Amino acid sequence: MLSPKRTKFRKQQRGRMRGQATRGNQIDFGEYALQALEPSWITARQIEASRRAMTRYIRRGGKIWIRIFPDKPITMRAAETRMGSGKGAPEFWVAVVKPGRVMFEIAGVSESVAREAMRLAAFKLPIKTRFIIKQRETELVDAPVDAQVDTQADTQADPQADIQVET
Repeated sequence: MLSPKRTKFRKQQRGRMRGQATRGNQIDFGEYALQALEPSWITARQIEASRRAMTRYIRRGGKIWIRIFPDKPITMRAAETRMGSGKGAPEFWVAVVKPGRVMFEIAGVSESVAREAMRLAAFKLPIKTRFIIKQRETELVDAPVDAQVDTQADTQADPQADIQVET
């Protein structure tokens, strides 16, 4: 399972998950991706279960990128412990995921295979997700032109310029 090799501090505060993901919200590596639609903590176990489900489905073809990393330690107290006596020990690691965050990417497989692999991965996650496809640059460049340029209007002289004022 994924976890940091070392951290500056053993324990972190819980924090808040507000707003949309401003980084990591576009496809960078693959052709297809799984995007989060809700805020959540995704545990290292859930990431690993999703990875295994995708890998088993696509077998030897294609490549998978995991775009999230569990870098937040979650502490827990021992069972039947009274209040007080400090914060518990770190038990597991989570990745903080905001809406719009791309979590997994796939390349080298057909769209139907990628869609099914992402569907299987989404079952392992506690949030709503959606399947997205990378937009190609050619689609943006070859956009249809709505209006034709009127060349005669440009060649005509300004009607106000022809009027001469006599004094």
